[in-house]
Amino acid sequence: MIMHRPRAALLAASLLLTGCGGAASAGPAHPTASVRGAPAPPAPAAAEAAPRDIPGLGARTRAAVPANARQVVVVSGRGRNSPLATVVLYRRTGSGWQAGTPWPAHNALRGWSDRHMGGDLRSPVGVYGLTDAGGLLADPGSKLPYDHGPGFHSPGTGFEGEPLDGSFDYVVAIDYNRKPGTSPLDWTRPLGAGRGGGIWFHVDHGGPTHGCVSIAEEHMKELLRTLDPALHPVVVMGDHASLAR
Repeated sequence: MIMHRPRAALLAASLLLTGCGGAASAGPAHPTASVRGAPAPPAPAAAEAAPRDIPGLGARTRAAVPANARQVVVVSGRGRNSPLATVVLYRRTGSGWQAGTPWPAHNALRGWSDRHMGGDLRSPVGVYGLTDAGGLLADPGSKLPYDHGPGFHSPGTGFEGEPLDGSFDYVVAIDYNRKPGTSPLDWTRPLGAGRGGGIWFHVDHGGPTHGCVSIAEEHMKELLRTLDPALHPVVVMGDHASLAR
Protein backbone atom coordinates (compact mmCIF):
# COMPACT_ATOMS: atom_id res chain seq x y z
CA MET A 1 0.00 0.00 0.00
CA ILE A 2 1.40 3.39 -0.96
CA MET A 3 0.50 6.37 1.17
CA HIS A 4 0.85 9.72 -0.52
CA ARG A 5 1.62 12.48 1.94
CA PRO A 6 2.57 16.13 1.43
CA ARG A 7 6.29 16.66 1.69
CA ALA A 8 6.98 20.01 0.04
CA ALA A 9 8.40 21.52 3.23
CA LEU A 10 10.38 18.43 4.19
CA LEU A 11 13.74 18.68 2.47
CA ALA A 12 16.32 15.93 2.45
CA ALA A 13 18.94 18.43 3.63
CA SER A 14 17.01 18.88 6.87
CA LEU A 15 17.04 15.14 7.46
CA LEU A 16 20.83 15.18 7.55
CA LEU A 17 20.70 17.64 10.46
CA THR A 18 18.32 15.69 12.66
CA GLY A 19 19.19 12.04 12.18
CA CYS A 20 20.81 10.21 9.32
CA GLY A 21 20.46 13.07 7.23
CA GLY A 22 11.30 -12.89 1.73
CA ALA A 23 12.76 -15.62 3.05
CA ALA A 24 12.21 -18.70 0.86
CA SER A 25 9.66 -21.17 2.14
CA ALA A 26 10.72 -24.68 3.04
CA GLY A 27 10.15 -27.34 0.40
CA PRO A 28 7.57 -30.12 0.86
CA ALA A 29 8.56 -33.19 2.83
CA HIS A 30 9.54 -36.26 0.79
CA PRO A 31 6.75 -38.89 0.79
CA THR A 32 7.54 -42.20 2.46
CA ALA A 33 7.03 -45.27 0.26
CA SER A 34 4.68 -47.87 1.69
CA VAL A 35 6.42 -51.24 1.34
CA ARG A 36 5.05 -54.32 3.14
CA GLY A 37 7.60 -55.68 5.58
CA ALA A 38 10.14 -52.86 5.07
CA PRO A 39 11.55 -51.23 8.23
CA ALA A 40 10.12 -47.86 9.14
CA PRO A 41 12.36 -44.92 8.23
CA PRO A 42 14.18 -43.27 11.16
CA ALA A 43 12.30 -40.44 12.84
CA PRO A 44 13.70 -36.98 12.04
CA ALA A 45 15.77 -35.37 14.77
CA ALA A 46 13.79 -33.04 16.96
CA ALA A 47 14.31 -29.39 16.08
CA GLU A 48 16.11 -27.34 18.68
CA ALA A 49 13.56 -25.50 20.78
CA ALA A 50 13.33 -21.76 20.20
CA PRO A 51 14.35 -19.71 23.25
CA ARG A 52 11.53 -18.47 25.44
CA ASP A 53 13.21 -15.05 25.74
CA ILE A 54 15.29 -13.17 23.19
CA PRO A 55 18.97 -13.76 24.01
CA GLY A 56 20.98 -10.81 25.29
CA LEU A 57 18.07 -8.82 26.70
CA GLY A 58 17.98 -8.12 30.42
CA ALA A 59 14.85 -7.93 32.57
CA ARG A 60 14.47 -4.16 32.18
CA THR A 61 14.77 -4.30 28.39
CA ARG A 62 12.41 -7.26 28.07
CA ALA A 63 9.82 -5.45 30.19
CA ALA A 64 9.83 -2.56 27.68
CA VAL A 65 8.86 -4.84 24.78
CA PRO A 66 5.06 -4.65 24.29
CA ALA A 67 3.25 -7.89 25.11
CA ASN A 68 1.56 -7.90 21.69
CA ALA A 69 4.82 -7.62 19.71
CA ARG A 70 5.29 -10.68 17.49
CA GLN A 71 8.25 -9.27 15.53
CA VAL A 72 11.26 -7.75 17.26
CA VAL A 73 14.28 -6.34 15.43
CA VAL A 74 17.27 -6.41 17.78
CA VAL A 75 20.12 -4.01 17.01
CA SER A 76 23.11 -4.98 19.16
CA GLY A 77 25.89 -2.43 19.13
CA ARG A 78 29.44 -3.71 19.45
CA GLY A 79 30.26 -1.18 22.17
CA ARG A 80 29.01 1.98 23.84
CA ASN A 81 31.13 4.19 21.58
CA SER A 82 31.25 1.95 18.51
CA PRO A 83 29.49 2.60 15.17
CA LEU A 84 29.30 -1.14 14.39
CA ALA A 85 26.31 -3.34 15.17
CA THR A 86 24.46 -6.53 14.28
CA VAL A 87 20.77 -6.70 13.36
CA VAL A 88 18.61 -9.80 13.94
CA LEU A 89 14.88 -10.09 13.26
CA TYR A 90 13.06 -12.32 15.76
CA ARG A 91 9.60 -13.80 15.25
CA ARG A 92 7.49 -15.04 18.15
CA THR A 93 6.11 -18.54 17.51
CA GLY A 94 4.19 -21.02 19.62
CA SER A 95 7.47 -22.54 20.77
CA GLY A 96 9.41 -19.34 21.42
CA TRP A 97 11.40 -16.65 19.58
CA GLN A 98 12.82 -17.70 16.22
CA ALA A 99 15.90 -15.77 15.13
CA GLY A 100 16.61 -14.73 11.57
CA THR A 101 20.04 -14.44 9.97
CA PRO A 102 22.32 -11.84 11.61
CA TRP A 103 23.03 -8.82 9.41
CA PRO A 104 26.01 -6.48 9.81
CA ALA A 105 25.02 -2.86 10.42
CA HIS A 106 26.26 0.63 11.17
CA ASN A 107 24.90 2.94 13.85
CA ALA A 108 25.92 6.47 14.82
CA LEU A 109 29.53 7.63 14.66
CA ARG A 110 29.93 8.00 18.44
CA GLY A 111 27.89 4.96 19.43
CA TRP A 112 24.87 5.03 21.75
CA SER A 113 23.07 7.28 24.23
CA ASP A 114 20.31 6.78 26.80
CA ARG A 115 19.28 10.37 26.19
CA HIS A 116 19.78 11.13 22.53
CA MET A 117 20.08 14.81 21.62
CA GLY A 118 20.06 16.35 18.17
CA GLY A 119 23.57 16.48 16.76
CA ASP A 120 25.23 14.27 19.41
CA LEU A 121 26.10 11.68 16.73
CA ARG A 122 24.80 8.86 18.93
CA SER A 123 21.93 6.44 18.32
CA PRO A 124 19.13 6.32 20.91
CA VAL A 125 19.02 3.29 23.21
CA GLY A 126 15.52 1.91 23.73
CA VAL A 127 12.48 0.05 22.43
CA TYR A 128 10.54 1.79 19.64
CA GLY A 129 7.69 0.99 17.28
CA LEU A 130 8.13 0.35 13.56
CA THR A 131 5.00 1.69 11.88
CA ASP A 132 5.95 3.55 8.69
CA ALA A 133 8.25 3.19 5.71
CA GLY A 134 9.19 4.97 2.51
CA GLY A 135 11.96 5.66 0.07
CA LEU A 136 13.26 7.27 -3.06
CA LEU A 137 12.57 4.06 -4.99
CA ALA A 138 9.22 2.42 -5.54
CA ASP A 139 7.67 0.19 -2.89
CA PRO A 140 9.41 -3.23 -3.05
CA GLY A 141 6.45 -4.95 -1.38
CA SER A 142 6.26 -3.35 2.04
CA LYS A 143 3.49 -4.37 4.43
CA LEU A 144 4.00 -1.10 6.32
CA PRO A 145 2.53 2.09 4.80
CA TYR A 146 5.11 3.25 2.22
CA ASP A 147 5.71 6.87 1.22
CA HIS A 148 7.48 7.05 -2.14
CA GLY A 149 8.89 10.32 -3.44
CA PRO A 150 11.85 12.64 -4.14
CA GLY A 151 11.98 13.91 -0.54
CA PHE A 152 14.13 10.88 0.24
CA HIS A 153 17.08 12.15 -1.79
CA SER A 154 20.34 11.80 0.20
CA PRO A 155 23.13 14.06 -1.12
CA GLY A 156 26.65 14.60 0.20
CA THR A 157 29.28 12.33 1.71
CA GLY A 158 29.59 10.40 4.94
CA PHE A 159 32.13 10.58 7.76
CA GLU A 160 34.62 8.45 5.84
CA GLY A 161 34.17 10.28 2.56
CA GLU A 162 31.75 7.71 1.14
CA PRO A 163 28.87 8.97 -1.04
CA LEU A 164 25.47 9.03 0.67
CA ASP A 165 23.55 8.78 -2.59
CA GLY A 166 21.04 5.93 -2.39
CA SER A 167 21.03 5.72 1.41
CA PHE A 168 17.34 6.62 1.55
CA ASP A 169 16.27 4.44 -1.38
CA TYR A 170 14.44 2.38 1.26
CA VAL A 171 13.79 3.41 4.87
CA VAL A 172 11.79 2.28 7.88
CA ALA A 173 11.10 5.00 10.42
CA ILE A 174 12.04 4.18 14.01
CA ASP A 175 9.40 5.71 16.30
CA TYR A 176 11.83 7.78 18.33
CA ASN A 177 10.57 11.37 18.80
CA ARG A 178 8.14 11.15 15.91
CA LYS A 179 4.41 10.76 15.34
CA PRO A 180 3.57 7.14 14.40
CA GLY A 181 1.27 6.72 11.43
CA THR A 182 2.89 9.48 9.38
CA SER A 183 5.48 9.58 6.62
CA PRO A 184 9.10 9.15 7.75
CA LEU A 185 9.48 12.70 6.40
CA ASP A 186 6.97 14.12 8.87
CA TRP A 187 8.60 16.82 11.01
CA THR A 188 6.56 16.37 14.21
CA ARG A 189 8.86 16.02 17.25
CA PRO A 190 6.81 15.24 20.41
CA LEU A 191 9.88 15.52 22.68
CA GLY A 192 10.97 18.80 21.09
CA ALA A 193 13.44 19.55 18.31
CA GLY A 194 16.38 19.44 20.72
CA ARG A 195 15.93 15.70 21.23
CA GLY A 196 16.66 14.99 17.57
CA GLY A 197 14.65 12.83 15.22
CA GLY A 198 14.69 11.30 11.77
CA ILE A 199 16.04 8.03 13.17
CA TRP A 200 15.57 5.35 10.53
CA PHE A 201 16.65 2.00 9.24
CA HIS A 202 18.11 2.79 5.84
CA VAL A 203 20.47 1.47 3.17
CA ASP A 204 24.07 1.21 4.34
CA HIS A 205 26.52 3.61 2.69
CA GLY A 206 29.65 1.98 4.09
CA GLY A 207 30.25 4.13 7.16
CA PRO A 208 28.83 5.44 10.45
CA THR A 209 25.53 7.31 10.53
CA HIS A 210 24.29 10.44 12.30
CA GLY A 211 21.92 8.38 14.47
CA CYS A 212 20.22 5.84 12.23
CA VAL A 213 20.84 2.12 11.73
CA SER A 214 21.97 1.13 8.25
CA ILE A 215 21.98 -2.31 6.62
CA ALA A 216 22.63 -3.63 3.12
CA GLU A 217 20.04 -2.86 0.43
CA GLU A 218 19.03 -6.51 0.09
CA HIS A 219 18.40 -6.68 3.84
CA MET A 220 16.37 -3.46 3.77
CA LYS A 221 14.14 -4.99 1.11
CA GLU A 222 13.73 -8.13 3.19
CA LEU A 223 12.91 -6.07 6.27
CA LEU A 224 10.27 -4.09 4.36
CA ARG A 225 8.66 -7.25 2.99
CA THR A 226 8.67 -8.99 6.38
CA LEU A 227 7.62 -6.39 8.94
CA ASP A 228 3.87 -6.72 9.37
CA PRO A 229 1.78 -4.13 11.24
CA ALA A 230 -0.58 -6.92 12.28
CA LEU A 231 2.32 -8.39 14.28
CA HIS A 232 3.11 -5.08 16.04
CA PRO A 233 6.83 -4.93 15.18
CA VAL A 234 9.28 -3.05 17.37
CA VAL A 235 13.01 -2.44 17.40
CA VAL A 236 15.15 -3.03 20.48
CA MET A 237 18.38 -1.11 20.01
CA GLY A 238 21.51 -0.30 21.96
CA ASP A 239 24.98 -1.51 22.80
CA HIS A 240 25.35 -4.98 24.32
CA ALA A 241 25.69 -3.73 27.89
CA SER A 242 22.63 -1.49 27.63
CA LEU A 243 20.47 -4.26 26.19
CA ALA A 244 21.52 -6.62 28.99
CA ARG A 245 20.10 -4.33 31.72
